[in-house]
Amino acid sequence: MRRALTRITVSVAALLFVVSSSLAADKPQTYIGRVSDAMCGAEHMEAGATAADCTRDCVSKGSKYALVVGEKVYTLDGEDKAALDELNKLADQRAKITGIATGDTIQVSSVVPAK
Repeated sequence: MRRALTRITVSVAALLFVVSSSLAADKPQTYIGRVSDAMCGAEHMEAGATAADCTRDCVSKGSKYALVVGEKVYTLDGEDKAALDELNKLADQRAKITGIATGDTIQVSSVVPAK
């Protein structure tokens, strides 16, 4: 009986997550985290470089910017020059990103420093 209740609880939680995710899929949301790059994520690997310099170097070599929110790393997608310039300035700093998330990717609509 206890096992059946656990399965039902997990199934209901998963269903609620899927429904809430699909309802919010097309609506911009705001995320706050640390600006990084998709290649390194939360852990920078370039020896002798600061995390900010590593981020900028990886992006210059073709990686996309990323936002580290807790344990989750979102790849930031977008072509807006102002947003990309702001991400460059905020490398390894906290930023507030607004955009539409699809899986682990956020289509960025705005970038501002987080307070």
